[in-house]
Amino acid sequence: MYTPDLAPIADSLLWSSLIALLPLATVFVTLGLLRWKAHWAGLSGLAVAAIVAVLAYRMPVHLVGLAASEGFVFGLFPIMWIVINAIWLYDLTVKSGRFEDLRLVINRISDDPRIQAIIIGFCFGGLLEALAGFGAPVAITGVMLMAVGFSAIRAATVVLLANTAPVAFGAMAIPIITAGNLTGIPYQEIGAVVGRQTPLIALFVPMFLVLLADGWRGLKDVWPVALIIGAVFGLAQFVSATWISVALTDIIASLAGLAAAVLTLRFWKPKGGEEARQRLFHEASQLDQEDGTAGTGPHGGAAVTTRTAEAAAPAATALTGKRVLLALFPYLLVIVIFSFAKLWPLLKNALAATNISIPWPGLDGNIYTAAGEVSSSTVYTFGWLSSPGTLLLISGIIVALVYRVALGDAAMIYWRNLLKLRYSMLTVASVLALAYVMNLSGQTITIGAWIAGAGAAFAFLSPILGWLGTAVTGSDTSANALFATLQQTAAMRAGIDPTLLVAANTSGGVLGKMISPQNLTIAATAVGLVGRESEIFRKLIWWSIGMLAAMCLLVGLQSTVLSWMIP
Repeated sequence: MYTPDLAPIADSLLWSSLIALLPLATVFVTLGLLRWKAHWAGLSGLAVAAIVAVLAYRMPVHLVGLAASEGFVFGLFPIMWIVINAIWLYDLTVKSGRFEDLRLVINRISDDPRIQAIIIGFCFGGLLEALAGFGAPVAITGVMLMAVGFSAIRAATVVLLANTAPVAFGAMAIPIITAGNLTGIPYQEIGAVVGRQTPLIALFVPMFLVLLADGWRGLKDVWPVALIIGAVFGLAQFVSATWISVALTDIIASLAGLAAAVLTLRFWKPKGGEEARQRLFHEASQLDQEDGTAGTGPHGGAAVTTRTAEAAAPAATALTGKRVLLALFPYLLVIVIFSFAKLWPLLKNALAATNISIPWPGLDGNIYTAAGEVSSSTVYTFGWLSSPGTLLLISGIIVALVYRVALGDAAMIYWRNLLKLRYSMLTVASVLALAYVMNLSGQTITIGAWIAGAGAAFAFLSPILGWLGTAVTGSDTSANALFATLQQTAAMRAGIDPTLLVAANTSGGVLGKMISPQNLTIAATAVGLVGRESEIFRKLIWWSIGMLAAMCLLVGLQSTVLSWMIP
């Protein structure tokens, strides 16, 4: 049996934390500075985490290996299972020829690519985050942005930045519900506080997306509609989280934001849309030629969008009602299936009943937490039917039948994706293995305990724990599982409202998701940039840090002069 020591190095939390940070530093340095491929960065971080666990924390070698194996399997299922099926669903639409119609449909709402970035990445992505989560929004919206003319690198950065504010309430508010279960604080109270934090991020995210899409000149052209969408989305988050339903918050906010976009665009049209299309088209064409991928899709298959002048401008082709319906069918189907699976209690419970709990052999019962309790992380849940990946697989099968894609063609597309995604699977699996080793050996909790020792000033630092947890695991839910109780304990010792800091862990976590190696890999895989995760990381790291600093300031002020904001 193994119980982690919070301060294994000279009984010092400071020195122990510096040692515990080495695996994260390895990943960020190899990915961001040395520009290694993501799978090598992940494997290097895993190796360092294992060495630290054995030499510094004195965790038995066989338990380190078992912890890594559980994390590795978790990375493959459910995480990569979701990504594989999301990309297969997209590839089916390309094979059928319906994906080009989707571009035309989106142009009907707005032919301005800056507005399209907000509608697809923020509004539709938020809706997918509310229903599916676990990387599916990034995978699907990334290729949708490529369909309207964005280059792969720009599409990836836009959708990763967009996947921030909705994450706290994502997948039916699972991160917040998890925090409530662990701390004993009613999740409705935690959600109400998060609803007074993330809306301030949501207010600015659409404008940040425009900056990423077209720079300052783009923001100058479209800031009014970007501000309106962000304000409506944020206000809807606040109202829903406070008075309606924490679980439905992102669904309500995403639909409200989309409605605000449609209504605003009926009375106001931004300038510079044509010039922006031409700039994005020129960039995408140049990058295609430099990469040698002109005319190919993200996975070397059919073209996502024809790199011609016609693709850069809204097509004049008449869209019939049937073509519109078929173009939107895969995404409407995903929304319907996930809504029933998540919102209909009878079906939700039936799916959950099929889950298989597997106590990890040799690990379960042999790992204790720092508090001296048997760790529950050593039980692996195999949700073969309830997993979002399985629901996406079912959606893909239905789409193949409706689109009349031959069974052999659909199976061949799936097999080719498995081959092309092998390095992505290795990356995600190694990163989750790293996370499990760090968590079960005690490295993560050491870092958290050190930061929590800041006393009253901890209020300004508490979002950093959520940020770190999500950056490591790729999941705000996992970040709360790691640090929610630590936040609660530190708050009570410092005389701060525990609900505030538990909520801050959730809100800080959403800002770490965009730089998580897991999500970087998902985005890179979806748009065909496997091996270039470091490039995406360098474009997003300062956005992540800057927004985290703003969240830290907000939470710190909410613990003092802005305490009136907390219900």
